[in-house]
Amino acid sequence: MKNSLETKLGFFVALTVLAAFLIIETLGSADIFTRGKYVSAQFDTIQDLKVGDRVKMAGVEIGRVDTIALTDNKVSVKMKLKPDANVKTDSKAVIKFTGLMGQNFVGITFGAPGSPRAEDGAILESEEQPDLSVIMAKLDAAAGGIQNLTKSFTGDKIDNLLGPLTDFIKQNSAPITATIANIKNVSSQIAAGQGTVGKLIYDDALYSSALTTVSNLQDTTTSAKDMIASAQTVMNDVTAGKGTVGKLLTDETLYRATTSSMTNLNSILSKINQGQGSVGKLVNSPEFLDNAKLSLQKLDKAADGLEDTGPLSVIGIMASQFGL
Repeated sequence: MKNSLETKLGFFVALTVLAAFLIIETLGSADIFTRGKYVSAQFDTIQDLKVGDRVKMAGVEIGRVDTIALTDNKVSVKMKLKPDANVKTDSKAVIKFTGLMGQNFVGITFGAPGSPRAEDGAILESEEQPDLSVIMAKLDAAAGGIQNLTKSFTGDKIDNLLGPLTDFIKQNSAPITATIANIKNVSSQIAAGQGTVGKLIYDDALYSSALTTVSNLQDTTTSAKDMIASAQTVMNDVTAGKGTVGKLLTDETLYRATTSSMTNLNSILSKINQGQGSVGKLVNSPEFLDNAKLSLQKLDKAADGLEDTGPLSVIGIMASQFGL
């Protein structure tokens, strides 16, 4: 009788402890005795998330899932956080799971360091994780396809696939061998620095020359671009009537004045050619030319006379002329 009572009492205590553990696990241990704040997030799917699942930040539990409800084609997950949970306004919520067979939980990111803390009732931005069931289904389908492929490559099928290739190699063994030998020879020459390709790879002088040529070509191209740009600027200025050429092309007054000046110049040159006016006579008169030659001859004789007289005679002549 005593043993039966102890057994019942022990069974009752075990049930009580188990029930207490389940209650604490479901409600979030001390959360039922403390005040916290609530935040929520909306997801397209919550997979197998349940009320009472953990809410974590960087692996540390900061709360529990409080309610789950459908709203506006979304699943709204309301979470009760611990009072000291440092959730920011730009923190993001994502549903994760601990291992392939583990329990789901809501992970919340830190947010930016300078962001303010989320207030009670705040709605966090959410991120969707790939559905595990979809991933597993795709992996299963891929594994099945690989298995079927390996099964198909057996016996006669492999022979049927490789047979034509083997026959081709046997029939063309000589050309294939020659081609391989040529490739080997060419690669050996390149490795030894022979030929154009080999020199281009191993000859530093040729490489430097090629590099200099490319650099000069780039400089020439840059200079040509600059010249074209400058010419384009000049043409734009001319078209806009800027500068002498621009004004000459676009200013009617300047154009007419220039035309008039050219007409007058042509008239003057024509008169000069005809011997009219002082300049015309000066250019076209034979008498003026003879007089000019005679004057030059007299001047030349006078200079010779001064050289023969000497410096003292020249001084004496000057003194007598000025009454000294």
